[in-house]
Amino acid sequence: IKRGREKRGGKRMSNKALTLTVVANMTSNYGEGLGNIGSIQKVYRNGKSYAIRSRESLKNAIMTQSGLYDDLVVDVDSGVTQKAVTEESNVSNCRALEGGYMNTTGVTKIRKSSFYLTDAIAFEPFINETRFHNNLYLAQTSAKQQGINLQENSKEAGLMPYQYEYDKSLKRYSITIDLDRIGIDENFAAESSVDEKIFRVNTILDTIKNLSLVVRGNLDNAEPLFAVGGIGDKKTHYFENVVSVDNEKLIINVDLKNKIDDGYSVGLLDGDNFSNENEIKKELNPVSISSFFNILKDEVKTYYESSSN
Repeated sequence: IKRGREKRGGKRMSNKALTLTVVANMTSNYGEGLGNIGSIQKVYRNGKSYAIRSRESLKNAIMTQSGLYDDLVVDVDSGVTQKAVTEESNVSNCRALEGGYMNTTGVTKIRKSSFYLTDAIAFEPFINETRFHNNLYLAQTSAKQQGINLQENSKEAGLMPYQYEYDKSLKRYSITIDLDRIGIDENFAAESSVDEKIFRVNTILDTIKNLSLVVRGNLDNAEPLFAVGGIGDKKTHYFENVVSVDNEKLIINVDLKNKIDDGYSVGLLDGDNFSNENEIKKELNPVSISSFFNILKDEVKTYYESSSN
């Protein structure tokens, strides 16, 4: 639910950020393979390993699914695979550059991203679940086309067994958007319109709300089960250290409640995704996930329109 927000002179102040921490049931992405074995990415803490989806993977998924990468152009003439940046095509009018760039054509130009993500890290230690597969049908078809016996000539038919680690678990990640850098390219003294800034931020929010990931050919629903955040003075992942889940129970502590009372909103996907769902509703008074993102989108619109006056 929306809490009290400080206003000065009846008008929102500038120099703010939208910060959001999400708990989602999502898969991990894969690191380097070893032979025919696919290994998911992990981090190691206190002698235990935790499955993750890297911030790079999340950022790419958000940029792609939001459509912000639709106008991406690669500078193929520089000899370096990099985003194309020119006086005519920069952050102000090229949405694909909102996530930052470094272009080394001529004088090197760097524009940092206006939004930052953390890795999505599982709450529980990783327990190896290995899945075994093969391409038997393709190999059978190949053997038939070649007129060979699959059992006797499995290599020629291309029969290939393979295996990979699998993980789908509750993970936490955060995103912080510096609202005062959206659509601005300091390298060219160029800036987007207010409507364009609103569109870019709210498109990112819509994508997070409906996030899905394709992992090894499988579609993974990674929508938020719990989310907390909003617009405030803290240009950091404000809720990263106070959102935790233990044995499918969302931990409700004093610091979490105090931070929420600093003018932020809470959203919960109703569906018994947490063992203490009733406690969450009683202590945090959340709105639905759909309403939560509508609140944030309204905040973004009001912020930019107020700041432009």
